[in-house]
Amino acid sequence: MSSTDARQAVPAQRGRRAVRVILAVLVVLALIVVGFLVWAKTVMQGERPASLEAWTDERVSIESYDDSVVMAPVDGATDRGLVFIPGARVDPYGYLAKLVDVVAETGTTVVVTKPVLNLAFFDQRPLQTFTRHAPDVSEWYVGGHSLGGVRACMMAADGEVAGVVFFGSYCANDLSASGLAVLSISGSDDGLSTPGKIEGAAHLLPADATFVEIEGANHASFGDYGVQPGDGVATASDRAVRDEIARALSEFWGVQEE
Repeated sequence: MSSTDARQAVPAQRGRRAVRVILAVLVVLALIVVGFLVWAKTVMQGERPASLEAWTDERVSIESYDDSVVMAPVDGATDRGLVFIPGARVDPYGYLAKLVDVVAETGTTVVVTKPVLNLAFFDQRPLQTFTRHAPDVSEWYVGGHSLGGVRACMMAADGEVAGVVFFGSYCANDLSASGLAVLSISGSDDGLSTPGKIEGAAHLLPADATFVEIEGANHASFGDYGVQPGDGVATASDRAVRDEIARALSEFWGVQEE
């Protein structure tokens, strides 16, 4: 091979290597994307008996849409509504049983969202996407569990709601000067949104925020979807947690017991 041919061969070899590197990078990226999508789509399923208990509760009506599940009281409906955002990769239906008493006992319409890719941070749809399913409601609150609560806090900053409700969650943005009504319900044995983390983020909420800690509840106690990795061990029963959630929200909204 002449020196001229050798000089011409070097760029060609470099070009082929560059193509191979680019193809390898693209394959790796494709595998990462596919792996992420599979992970995101693998949700922690709602426990069927608990979900069926809510669906068959004659005190409420339940309607499922592409973007959310709406629970409304059959009798005694108020003009108050709550848009509730699930935790990361948790089946939205896994929250119905824990919220059914809230709906029935406070007259509040609850809209449980179905987040994009089952992750609240990827769901940038406006609040109206969900509130439109309950046109008779005029006063809206936004809330959520775990990552859903963090997203709810971000949505509340837009000033379209009356307040925020956290289930085992806390704010990542500052609402301290918002004037919003805030209720934080947490668990004493939560291994993810620990009491320490909730206390550490309390300065981001208004000074008059209400904090309720349920003794014996862990992170997964706020839904019915099984054991969650990294969580503490719950000693409170599902029934006790459900009662405490309904009581806390009744007091927060000033609902008088009959």
